[in-house]
Amino acid sequence: MAVSRMSPTNELISFLETHPDPQIVMDGDYRILAANAAYRRIFSSGRDVVGQTCYSVSHGYSRPCDECGEFCPLAASRVSGEPNRVLHLHHTPRGEEHVDVELTPIVGASGKIEYFVERMSTVREASSFPVETGLVGKSPAFNRMLELVRRVAPSDTTALLLGESGTGKELVAQAIHQQSGREHGPFVVVECSGLTETLFESELFGYEKGAFTGANQRKIGLVESAAGGTLFLDEVGDIPLSLQVKLLRLLESGTFRRVGGLETHRADFRLVAATHRDLKAMVDAGTFRRDLYYRLSVFPIVLPALRERREDIGLLADTLLTRLAPGRAYSLSAAARARLQDYDFPGNIRELRNILERAMLMADGDVLLPGHLPPEVAGQGEVAAADEVVPLEVAERRYLQWALARHGGDRKSLAARLGISERTLYRKLA
Repeated sequence: MAVSRMSPTNELISFLETHPDPQIVMDGDYRILAANAAYRRIFSSGRDVVGQTCYSVSHGYSRPCDECGEFCPLAASRVSGEPNRVLHLHHTPRGEEHVDVELTPIVGASGKIEYFVERMSTVREASSFPVETGLVGKSPAFNRMLELVRRVAPSDTTALLLGESGTGKELVAQAIHQQSGREHGPFVVVECSGLTETLFESELFGYEKGAFTGANQRKIGLVESAAGGTLFLDEVGDIPLSLQVKLLRLLESGTFRRVGGLETHRADFRLVAATHRDLKAMVDAGTFRRDLYYRLSVFPIVLPALRERREDIGLLADTLLTRLAPGRAYSLSAAARARLQDYDFPGNIRELRNILERAMLMADGDVLLPGHLPPEVAGQGEVAAADEVVPLEVAERRYLQWALARHGGDRKSLAARLGISERTLYRKLA
């Protein structure tokens, strides 16, 4: 193990050297005193980091992290005397990577803190460069969200994902599942929107043969299918009030019965729920059960809208181009990239994906230009170009499509805002 002249105790060095996780020992001035073999192999490519400051090695900073707008676990621990944990972007031999940092103060014979041990683990579920699968991002808003994901994932605590439509809730739910102790179990998705009472019970709990007309054989429900894994309730805010009590009973008792059955079965799943609705407001309005809300919101995680993480727009665009056309090297021109950077994306990542898919179809070559983007993105006006005269019916449809995107695809709330029925809105859009 590499050590400095002011080395920590031999016992501490021996312990860290045999530890499989990358670890370093620092003094109170951020100076690295020792680095174990795992750290040298994974984070320093074998180069000697002893004697350098942790912030220069990990971030390329000339000052400590807390003086550069980031949370510094060492600075916080030096004040509180307690361990600290944070998720940072670190410079590594492979480029910038998300790293989970756990810092522990070590009290010496003097009774005072003499050293700080920092243990690091690379986050495999998120990337700061384009990859084929998983979460992608490196903005502060994304990192705050990712840190919460890393906190809750190892437990069996219920996680509630909140945020606008199109922010990637299912991907985040999958990341929680992959980092949990249930990662080898199933990941089962329940689309809560549009489920009637009969469908809700039969889909969730299954049914016995002969339970109703057409039940020719026993069917296993999604709750039972999720045994040993994760059950993801998507758009849980859309569950009608009359059905919410059935879900509450499942969560409180941990048991269920198939439709038409008498035998009680024990449920074995970890719950992750998601919604784009304001559940607190729904509780106040009497459209969502208060007791169910508190059951679901043990650990809420707010997913940032794309406009709140603009630093990630270019990275996400490059990632989506790779995923949409894996065999073709599409790229954005500087002007097209700038247009995307300036756009607010009311439909979030889902809208960005649609915009890029459309641009790929419009382009004859591999470079996407501003003219390949929709008018509202390309800077030709949000509904139509200023000098373009179109039939009233076309203008109305364009406006409604634009307004729908602004409402995150929620037809019901847009229809209410426009003062028309949802059926009328659907007909006009069609």
